[in-house]
Amino acid sequence: MEWPIGMNSKKKIMEKQCPECGARIVGRIDKKFCSDACRNSYNNKFNKDSKNLIRNTNNRLRKNYRILETLNPDKKTKTSRAKLIEKGFDFNYFTSIYTTKVGTVYYFVYNQGYLPLEGDYYALVKRES
Repeated sequence: MEWPIGMNSKKKIMEKQCPECGARIVGRIDKKFCSDACRNSYNNKFNKDSKNLIRNTNNRLRKNYRILETLNPDKKTKTSRAKLIEKGFDFNYFTSIYTTKVGTVYYFVYNQGYLPLEGDYYALVKRES
């Protein structure tokens, strides 16, 4: 909220109010909050829903990555779907898909990948950076 605090012959001077706590803002003309604490509090409330979605997605990706990394210490191996699920792997979360020239589809969680094979098995691979 802004309100006039005085007038001069050329312009109206406006005083700003902090959108978080309502305190008067002192300082630069483009300053929006009275303090860093108010700015952080306001932005945390404003972004709460989107931040939760991002945090939850990142947590699932991190868990998938750790599972693949644990099961694939030598850069290339084979494992069962049951073992992945037992460890909590979520097949809905991956970061990229790589299709080879012959049409083989690899799913990657960052640089750890898996390739569905026959009989509910997966080839695990690590892509070099």
